Amino acid sequence: MSGARPNARKLSLSEKFVRLRLRMKDSEWRRYGKLLLAGKALGVAAVLLTITVTSGLFFTVVHAADAEVKAADIVNPINTLWTLVAAFLVFGMQVGFTMLEAGFCRSRETVNVLMECIVDTCLCGILFFAFGFSFMFSHGNGFIGYHWFFLQGVPTTYETSGVAFLAFWLFQFAFADTCSTITSGAMIGRTGFVGDLLYSVAVSGFIYPIVGHWAWGPDGFLALMGSDGHFLPWLGTGFHDFAGSTVVHTIGGFIALAGAIVLGPRLGRKFKRDGGGPMLPHDLTIAAAGGLLLWFGWYGFNPGSTLSAMDFEGIGRVAANTTLAACAAGLTAMAYAYTMAKKWDVSFTVNGFLAGLVAITCPCYWVSPTGAILLGGVAGVVVVAGVELLEWLRIDDPIGAVPVHGICGIWGTVSLGLFACGKYGATGPVAPDNSAPLAGLFYGGGFHLLAAQAIGSLIVTTTTFAVAMAVMYLVNATGTLRVSEEGERYGLDLHEHGISAYPEYVISALGTPGGMSQSRAETGPLTDRVLTAPRGTLDKAAS
Repeated sequence: MSGARPNARKLSLSEKFVRLRLRMKDSEWRRYGKLLLAGKALGVAAVLLTITVTSGLFFTVVHAADAEVKAADIVNPINTLWTLVAAFLVFGMQVGFTMLEAGFCRSRETVNVLMECIVDTCLCGILFFAFGFSFMFSHGNGFIGYHWFFLQGVPTTYETSGVAFLAFWLFQFAFADTCSTITSGAMIGRTGFVGDLLYSVAVSGFIYPIVGHWAWGPDGFLALMGSDGHFLPWLGTGFHDFAGSTVVHTIGGFIALAGAIVLGPRLGRKFKRDGGGPMLPHDLTIAAAGGLLLWFGWYGFNPGSTLSAMDFEGIGRVAANTTLAACAAGLTAMAYAYTMAKKWDVSFTVNGFLAGLVAITCPCYWVSPTGAILLGGVAGVVVVAGVELLEWLRIDDPIGAVPVHGICGIWGTVSLGLFACGKYGATGPVAPDNSAPLAGLFYGGGFHLLAAQAIGSLIVTTTTFAVAMAVMYLVNATGTLRVSEEGERYGLDLHEHGISAYPEYVISALGTPGGMSQSRAETGPLTDRVLTAPRGTLDKAAS
């Protein structure tokens, strides 16, 4: 088909109408016209739909007819979805904690570890629904919140985050559950199940949320510290803990320390200064896999704490810093442990990268990748030194919960005052606000931020430890905190739960609970075959 002729005369407007009238008498032209109009209408509709969806997802547009609509009533679906995905990842860390603790404990107390982790999660959910969340995140005073009990009267979104309120609640429940699980790690092998339930009520319902309110509550005195009319106004800056090195890990670690002290060591635990050493873990495969699952879950823990998928640069930086700190800490822990034992120790390496993850949790938003590597590398050395310190103090911590979470939580919190690079301020629901960036001592920021971090960490640590000691002594006074000597020798799995984690086989005679030899007359041929070690060997293993 040829194009328009170069010398063709242009039709006038009246001639074009005459041509259109003639063409519309043709059925083929009429069908063509209908298709053309329908296509243009669909195109316009598609454009309008795209504008509507885009503005709904990425912008907060408020229309007010008779009354002003508050921004807090507008849910940002992208940020809500991001927070939910992060909450699912953090909750998945419970699998990692369960595997880590089960792998580092002895086989005779594995079921007890499984039950404690599962029931702590269930208990924490109900307590955080009833009043834990209210104490921590509702408005009140500088020390405690007192609204939204049983999630009654809650707004559509949490504060100005744009995140749907219950999505934010789920995210914070996963954090609370993490703190409770950390506590049980240092107490495995000799804690009675009823005693575990009692102190867990105190941890999830009161200690964690009330102390956490000080740093994360909308009017917490540490969060507002340094501002006019609040705590220590001369500091000029508040306490910062982006994702919980102090609020989650230091609190959990020092409650664990109190529990380990009040309980005392496991029967048969002989420390290095007395010519002994740590009791060996029963399954390092499970422990290492659990540690890696925790690392994976940390990508919800730290980047998810932005509560904003639209802080694109921020979530990428936080995820990268999280990775680099863990890598550096794993390597330095492995190297430092080798200088002491001349062996490449997998347990120290796993706890090393976990220490790096704990340390970076506070400063992850404000440091550079180089800073993340440096502070993570220090954490790897700190955790090994912390394990050796507890060994010298004769404190029995089977999985290293106190050095990993407690001590490295302090280091991570203080490290912000050293490594904050002076480029980043605060995350936001639509974009970051870098108008007031944090700068640490090494980046020309002086001592103000370092002082604020040290003061906040000291207040939280000492208060948590003091209250936790009182709680543990009270629970111990009920006679439920530690199992009887007979029950511990028998094996917690059989004594407390009536079943072994490995009913079809025993890894070795040395791992056999004393309770199995006592029920030998009732067992079948398989148990008779595995219990062929000399009686003295079994008695020694049971003790």
